[in-house]
Amino acid sequence: MVKSPNKTWSSLLWPPLIKGTLIKRYKRFLADVVLADGCTVTAHCPNSGSMAECNLPGAPVYLSQHDDPKRKLKYTWELIQMPTSLVGVNTLVPNRLVALAAKTQSVPALAGYDQVQTEVKIDAHTRLDLKLSGAKRTDCFVEVKNCTLVKDGLALFPDARTIRGQKHLQTLAQLKAQGHRALMFFVVQRSDARRFAPAEAIDPEYSRALRQVAAQGVEIVVYDVAIDLKGIALNRVLPYELKD
Repeated sequence: MVKSPNKTWSSLLWPPLIKGTLIKRYKRFLADVVLADGCTVTAHCPNSGSMAECNLPGAPVYLSQHDDPKRKLKYTWELIQMPTSLVGVNTLVPNRLVALAAKTQSVPALAGYDQVQTEVKIDAHTRLDLKLSGAKRTDCFVEVKNCTLVKDGLALFPDARTIRGQKHLQTLAQLKAQGHRALMFFVVQRSDARRFAPAEAIDPEYSRALRQVAAQGVEIVVYDVAIDLKGIALNRVLPYELKD
């Protein structure tokens, strides 16, 4: 089981994993991988970011296999072994971890709510990841972001310019202004970061927007994970820096 200060019921277990070696990632959502038997397969890469420094050819990777006949690709890329940590590739995993943390009351910032709603429609063009509701509690809207880029112990988000990410920040600020709680939750899906900051050099507009909404009362929470080949769990709260 994942070694984490959280209880085992706040962990997610991986499906059976198949080890391989990354050949290349391309067209954002595709990755060619050679398996132990020498067979080359194409796996779905469930990550729309650049995955800077986390897509090195020759690195060990781990895939899950799916037998759904409706799927075009039966393999999904889940993990990559970097020199200092396993790194989770699948951007759906942080959403599941944070939703589970809210349901199990295992993260103080999300505790005290009776209802956890996922994929919440805010308007015709915008959804946020979670809405937490409870008796005599102010509704809390949560957007979750997956962070895989770490340099010298500093976790950075985003790893590519994100107009969509800026829109989420604006939506959170609007909800805060309407009297709700609004929370930006960054999950560093690896274990080798010591702190977090917006990636100013990659997306200065997002960095500026994050500072602005924080000043307007949008809460920021950052966690790393405990991760191994059995499962993954939210682990430590990481300090963050928002300065220019």
